Amino acid sequence: MAEFLPLWLFAGVCVFLLFGYPVAFSLAGTALLFAAGGAMFGTFDAVFLEALPNRLFGIVRNETLIAVPLFVLMGVLLEKSKLAERLLDSMAMLFGTMRGGLGISVILVGMLMAASTGIVGATVVTMGMISLPTMLRRGYDPALATGTICATGTLGQIIPPSIALVLLGDVMSNAFQKAQLEMGVFSPKTVSVGDLFVGALIPGLILVALYIVYVAGVAWLQPHKAPAVPKEELRRGVDDSSLAMEIIKGLLPPLLLILAVLGSILGGLATPTEAAGVGAFGAAILAWASGKLSLQTLKDSVLATTKVTGMVFMILIGASLFSLVFRGFGGEELIHEFFNQLPGGVISAVLIVMLVMFFLGFILDFIEITFVVVPIVAPVLLAMGLDPIWLGIMMAINLQTSFLTPPFGFALFYLRGVAPPEVKTQSIYKGVIPFIMIQLFVLLLLSVWPELATWLPEVIYAD
Repeated sequence: MAEFLPLWLFAGVCVFLLFGYPVAFSLAGTALLFAAGGAMFGTFDAVFLEALPNRLFGIVRNETLIAVPLFVLMGVLLEKSKLAERLLDSMAMLFGTMRGGLGISVILVGMLMAASTGIVGATVVTMGMISLPTMLRRGYDPALATGTICATGTLGQIIPPSIALVLLGDVMSNAFQKAQLEMGVFSPKTVSVGDLFVGALIPGLILVALYIVYVAGVAWLQPHKAPAVPKEELRRGVDDSSLAMEIIKGLLPPLLLILAVLGSILGGLATPTEAAGVGAFGAAILAWASGKLSLQTLKDSVLATTKVTGMVFMILIGASLFSLVFRGFGGEELIHEFFNQLPGGVISAVLIVMLVMFFLGFILDFIEITFVVVPIVAPVLLAMGLDPIWLGIMMAINLQTSFLTPPFGFALFYLRGVAPPEVKTQSIYKGVIPFIMIQLFVLLLLSVWPELATWLPEVIYAD
């Protein structure tokens, strides 16, 4: 019975989360309860908790995690600058006159917003408020319209700069070092947030392309679900001669910001943390240029950034305590033994981990899965010889589905909060199903062709 205590520990956390307790306190509180009970009955050695002070100090001085508040601030400032509204108008002028054009415009704008902000909630809410009423008024099927907006918002999970990739990159780096120690290999090779940023580019663009193909296919086969918009309504007096200038004005600011952030990382000019500082400063400049940067706006942005950052770090602290107690109960040995006894070896191990993460996404947020599940399974999988960049991108896309899977898909909640009352919740749930299938299809592509994630990092970082 004692050997299964790690599983009971994990189940206990899930129970507290289902009761609605905060994630950070559920992780830490459950771990302490089990540790206290285990110490009383002689099944837990409290010496494992001696590492906690060093763990906590390592969290607060981690330079990689400094990118989190900077990227959050960048996203909040861009939301305040109303950049998405102008960008969506430009894209609608370009594509809206074709069937499915508004949906394609939303996807392209979402891609650019993902590459500018990396925040799912901001993109979904902004698109829901700006584009959903227009799409419904022009006769778009509610399920298609809401599904497109929700799925497009989740691109911020996989297209860099992504907060999810920052967090996952830090966890994968620690897991890779741990796996090397277990294998007795001391290689100079490392895995960093920058590696995941580069590795995610091709899979992210594939997702965008498949989203567009799906919307275009629906518009072609069922024109009544995604009708074209009259040219006169979209351009509102903008003639052909000035159309190009209007599109350039809408596209130029986000493209410059993307070039500053991603270009500095890909060019080796800055680390992701330094690039995040550049991005936050650039977002402030764009907000100022649009006339939206006031003292009150800056206060609101900093307050929102502080709340999100505090939540992330509290969860990370709770997860660190949880992982120490999990190790104290022999959880790592249990996972090792389970994976090593699987028929099919590493293929079966990856398949089971992906399935577990997918189904946990129905009830847990990506942050909890990143900080609780990934540190447990990643070292074991990496010790089996898997490429850390490929595994990190596979996990990132898998975690992306957690924003769309009911009942706790956050993208669904974000859109429900701003959608008109006539849009049924059932339509939102129905609309995201094809996009979840597309995300799973990309996972299948990556499993067959790992080079989709590993080729670009090898080219860019080749000696």
